[in-house]
Amino acid sequence: MATVGDRQIEGAGTTPEAWAQWAGFSTMAEIEAAQLVPAGHRAVIVAPHPDDEILGCGGLLHLLGELGRRLALVAVTDGDGSHPHSSLWPASRLRNTRPLETREALRRLRLERATVTRLAIPDGQVSEQEESLKQRLLDVLTPQDVVFVTWRLDGHPDHEATGRATLAACQQRGARCIEVPIWTWHWATPGDARVPWERAHRLNLDADVLALKKQAVNAFGSQLSADASTGQGPILPPAVVARLTRAWEVYLL
Repeated sequence: MATVGDRQIEGAGTTPEAWAQWAGFSTMAEIEAAQLVPAGHRAVIVAPHPDDEILGCGGLLHLLGELGRRLALVAVTDGDGSHPHSSLWPASRLRNTRPLETREALRRLRLERATVTRLAIPDGQVSEQEESLKQRLLDVLTPQDVVFVTWRLDGHPDHEATGRATLAACQQRGARCIEVPIWTWHWATPGDARVPWERAHRLNLDADVLALKKQAVNAFGSQLSADASTGQGPILPPAVVARLTRAWEVYLL
């Protein structure tokens, strides 16, 4: 699917069971939603593709909504490149469908009032427009924002370029930037030295919040079903979803 250096997103990846058995989660520093986004600050989630915001931060988003925090989502691409050569999911259909899936996911998290800014950068071309992305983020961000974005070494080129551009924009604007591993759970292994575990903090999700997150993930039907026109399986097969719907989320501070 994607390769950046030694961070390869291919095959089945590290199993959810292998991660579940890792003792590192039990010793990871814990953090609360109110600590991640203190009162008076806005949470901004910068998502390379529709679904990244929910897979990475769905539980946090709901908790922040319950706290009354202001929430803004920046959709970098519309995710129209997820099904190459598909007659069932051509780019034009994905361009219309995937943003609607995000809206439905936010509704399931009870976040109908969250604002969504779509930048419509072509899916798969974020690295080519990295400087432009940074400039457009500077128009959105304020020093009071806490910004969540895919980790700049996450393994997917769009995720990494989005992470780099967002970090640069935050540094220039004076906003706080928190990185979120998503595809990391695929290519990394428990305790992997390539991951900065010393920066990792665990946000625990209770059963009700986790159930809402899973419902929100299920809104992305385009990514969860096999494609009969190409014979390809789901973009997000069950193991990928399982790795990202644990009873906690991990944030790199």
